[in-house]
Amino acid sequence: METETNRIEAFSDGIFGIAITLLILEIKVPGPEMRPLSTALLRQWPSYLAFLLSFAYIGVMWMNHHRMFTHIRRSNDALLLFNLLLLLGITAVPFPTAVLASNLGTPGQKTAAIFYNGVFVFIAVFFNVLWRYAVSHQLLDKNVLSSAAMISRQYAIGPIAYLLCLALAWVDVRVSMAVNVLLALYFALPPKVMVRAPGH
Repeated sequence: METETNRIEAFSDGIFGIAITLLILEIKVPGPEMRPLSTALLRQWPSYLAFLLSFAYIGVMWMNHHRMFTHIRRSNDALLLFNLLLLLGITAVPFPTAVLASNLGTPGQKTAAIFYNGVFVFIAVFFNVLWRYAVSHQLLDKNVLSSAAMISRQYAIGPIAYLLCLALAWVDVRVSMAVNVLLALYFALPPKVMVRAPGH
């Protein structure tokens, strides 16, 4: 049975909010035995880097999820399932973030970066599955169908780009992380023809 999407959006917003908040818990306060404090804080740079990168990712994913649901006006059971699978990936982000933060600058950083990028490959795949299902099953607002092709093209880059980041992690973790930053910036940009329908 088709339903309105308000509850999907509200539930999803809550998951995004929790996941992005949990990221900060991985940055620990140096204990009194770790002195000088300034040095102890500086030594935590991998945690700061991983936090900022994942914060940007989750923030951009939330922006794109919001953009999708300004176009998706109806729902069904399959759409609910695909949205839950996407949220499964979102809720997992704090864990690979912690793994990456703990291993940057160590012999385990390559494995950590591969694991980190693997989670984002999963998320990118289900972003595409969710959007393409909505398009193919005519769950979009009829007034915004003209922009669907542009959005589809932008999202299609995601799985390929994150697979590239995963592959780059085998070669150079720093390059992989740099490409991750560029991807966050790219997906923060709205599609040029994405226009909110009047009255929404």
